Amino acid sequence: MDAMPQRRSFSPVLSLLTLGSIWDGQLNKQLRGLGLTTRKYGLLAHIQATPGISFSELARRSQITVQTAHTAVRALVDDGLAADATAHAGAASDLRVTEKGAAALAEADVRLARLDGAFSAGAPALAQALRGLHEEPFGEDLVS
Repeated sequence: MDAMPQRRSFSPVLSLLTLGSIWDGQLNKQLRGLGLTTRKYGLLAHIQATPGISFSELARRSQITVQTAHTAVRALVDDGLAADATAHAGAASDLRVTEKGAAALAEADVRLARLDGAFSAGAPALAQALRGLHEEPFGEDLVS
């Protein structure tokens, strides 16, 4: 009988993925009543920060495909959270956040701030260590 390979006792990557999943669930719970998910919140925030953003730039910033960005934005438009003034084939996009979308983002920001406070109070050293990590400090190819 072959011996079972020994498991590593700790993986920072798996720990961060687990934490991310837990807090993503918490954020989704907070956003649900606003008609948002974590992904929709991120997309809407990008659109608000860069009115007229292209679908390809929105996809790049969100790390999704252009097709997925089109589908997600269609859902935002259908929900009245965003608008595309040039929504016809071949035209450059003119994505904007609607008044309803801006109100949803403002309330989402309040709820996110509460979650950030709870996380930071429970793990202040980890919260401090995480600052700036979303800015890709290791480059695009982490391991060759």
